[in-house]
Amino acid sequence: MRRHEHLYYVADQPEIADAEYDRLERELRDLEAQFPDLATPDSPTQRVGEKPSESFPTWVHRVPMLSLDNTYNEEELREFEKRVFRQVGERPIDYVAEPKIDGLSMALHYEDGRLVRGVTRGDGVRGDDVTPNVRAIKSVPLTLRGEGVPRRLEVRGEVFLPRARFDAINREREEREEEPYANPRNVASGTMKSLDARVVALRGLRIYVYSVVEAEGAAIRSQWEALERMRGWGLKTHPDSRLCHGLGEVLAFCAEWQQKRDDLQYDIDGVVVKVSSFALQEELGYTSKFPRWAIAYKYPARQATTVVRTIEVYVGRTGKFTPVAHLDPVPLAGSTVARATLHNEEEVARKDVRVGDTVLIEKGGDVIPKVVKVVEAKRPPDTEPWAPPEKCPICQTLAVKSEGEVDRRCPNASCPAQVEQRLRHFARRDTMDIEGLGDVLVHQLLEKGLVRDFADLYHLRERRDELIALERMADKSADNLLLQIEASKSRELRRLLYGLGIRFVGERAAMLLARHFRRLDAIAEAPVEEMESIYEIGPVVARSVREWFDREENRRLVARLKEAGVRTEEPTTAAAAEQTFKGQQFVLTGMLERMTRDEARAAIEARGGRVTSSVSKKTTAVVVGKDPGSKADKAAELGVRRLTEEELATLLGGG
Repeated sequence: MRRHEHLYYVADQPEIADAEYDRLERELRDLEAQFPDLATPDSPTQRVGEKPSESFPTWVHRVPMLSLDNTYNEEELREFEKRVFRQVGERPIDYVAEPKIDGLSMALHYEDGRLVRGVTRGDGVRGDDVTPNVRAIKSVPLTLRGEGVPRRLEVRGEVFLPRARFDAINREREEREEEPYANPRNVASGTMKSLDARVVALRGLRIYVYSVVEAEGAAIRSQWEALERMRGWGLKTHPDSRLCHGLGEVLAFCAEWQQKRDDLQYDIDGVVVKVSSFALQEELGYTSKFPRWAIAYKYPARQATTVVRTIEVYVGRTGKFTPVAHLDPVPLAGSTVARATLHNEEEVARKDVRVGDTVLIEKGGDVIPKVVKVVEAKRPPDTEPWAPPEKCPICQTLAVKSEGEVDRRCPNASCPAQVEQRLRHFARRDTMDIEGLGDVLVHQLLEKGLVRDFADLYHLRERRDELIALERMADKSADNLLLQIEASKSRELRRLLYGLGIRFVGERAAMLLARHFRRLDAIAEAPVEEMESIYEIGPVVARSVREWFDREENRRLVARLKEAGVRTEEPTTAAAAEQTFKGQQFVLTGMLERMTRDEARAAIEARGGRVTSSVSKKTTAVVVGKDPGSKADKAAELGVRRLTEEELATLLGGG
C-alpha cells in the first residue's frame, strides 16, 4: 500500500485501479481491527491525504480536512443510515447529495470578502499554501459579493480539470512527442504543485465548493443552506446538488448519476451524501478519520488490469494506422472491455506495450478504453517489442510514414477500410446528418457493391429493391433512409466540406473556409496563400485542402455530387454580405442569455469580425454577460469598450 500510495500521489504513475487500492485498504483496516496490537501510527489507514510538498509553505488547518468513508452498494449505504439512527434515533432525515468529482480538495480562506489563502488537504492537518495557484483558477472569485458576506470565511471545494482541456493537453503533449497523462485528476494535482502560476492559468482548472467550515457572524443551520449562501456570495457550487428527503431519494440520485455521468464535462467517481442538518452533524461527530454524518457512494471503477493477447492495426478514413490492444475481457464501469486503443506506434514504443503484458486500462466517457501503462513486474520473460506492419493490413499496400509525422498510413485512397470510414464520417450528425445510415448499414452497402463513395448514396433510389433486400431493411426503413439522403442535399456548405473528410479540416476550419469562399468551386481553385490569409487557417490546413482538390479522383467526386443535386454554395443574404465588423476583434465573457456563445461567435464572424480568447489593446469590445470573469476587469484596465448582450444584439441588427 505504501508503494502504491507513492506511485499515485507522488510519482503520478498509478499501477493499479482505485478500486483495487480501496480493497487493500479495507482488508488492512479489518486486520488492524482484529489485531489492534499490530496497528502502527504510520499505517496507511492512519493517513488522510498526501504529504505536503516541500516546495510550498505549509498551513495548519483550523479544522482538520478529513476524507470520507466509502460505500460501494445500496446495502452499505443503508448500513450508513442505520449507524446514524443508532446515534440520533430513527427519524426523517434530509440528506444533501452531489456528484463526487474526481479532483483534489482545496480550502479557500476569505477575510472581509477577499481571498487571502488557498491550501491543499496535505495530510489533513497541514497542507500546502498554494495561494498564487488558486488565484489563477478562474472559477475562484477573488472578491465575494452579495449580502451577509462573513468577515472571516473558510470554504472547501474540489479542484478539477474538464475533460475537454485534458484531451487538448494530451494532444499537445503527443504533438511534442511526450507521453500523454493518465487521467485528469493527476494533471490537476500536478498543476497545483507547479511553482509557476502561469502554468495553472493555462491549464484551465475549475473548482466547485461544497462546504462551509467557518463563517464568522453568519448563522447557517444546514448543508443545503450553506450551498445556497455560498452561491449567493459568488462561489461556484455543484449545479446538480440535490436536497433529498430520506435515503430513498438519495439512492435514486445515485442511480440517476451513474447513468448520466458520461454527460458531464468532467470525471466523477460516485456521489457524496451528507446529513443536511448541522445540529445532527454536531451530534453525530467524527471518528479519528471520517465524519460520521457523511459518506461517499463509489461507482464501479473505470480502471482495471488485464492481459494483452494481440495488437491489431485499424485503418482510418485518412489511411492512418491505429494500433489497438485486444485484451482478456475484464468488467469495467458497467461493461466488459475486450480492447483498448494504443493511439499510434510511437506511443506503443514509449509505453513498450507487448503481447502478453499485464496492463492498466482506463475508460473515459463513451470512447474506447485506453492503456494507461504496463505493469512491468508481471511481464513474461519471452515477450518481444511490438513492430508496426510494413503493409496495410486491409489492402496490402506498402505503408508510408512522412518525415516528422507520428502516424504510419496507407496511401491507397481506394482502400476498403478508408472508404468505409469516410462514408461513416460523411453521414454523421455534425456533417451531412443522414439519420439511419449507421455503421452496420454502411458496411452492408459496401459489401454488396451498392455504393463506392459519397456520390453513390444519391443514386440509391434507383436501386431501392436491392436496398430493401439488405439485412434488417424493409420498405419503410428504406424509404426513410432515402428521404434522409435527399434531405442531406440541402445541408450547409460547411457541413459538406467537413463531411468530405479532408485531412486536418475539422468543423471550425470547414466553417471558416465556407464563410470566406462561399462556393465549393472557389475553394477548389483557391491558392494556398489566399487560404492562409484567413484568420485561424494555417499552412498545414491550406496545403492539405489544396492537395485534396488537386487529385483528379476528388474533382470527379465533387462533380458527381453537384450533378446529384447536393448544394455546393452558400445562399447569398443581405445580412451575410454586410461586413459591419470587418477588422474588429471581440471577446466574450460571462453567460449570455439571448444566444449561446457559439451563436454569438457565428454572428460576429458572419459580419467580418473575429472572436478571440484574451483581451488586449487590439480588442474592439468585450461582450459582458452574466457572472463575467476577469476579462471584464481587464477591459476596464485597458480602456477597452464593454458591451452588454443587448448592445451586441443592436449592433448585430437584432435589438
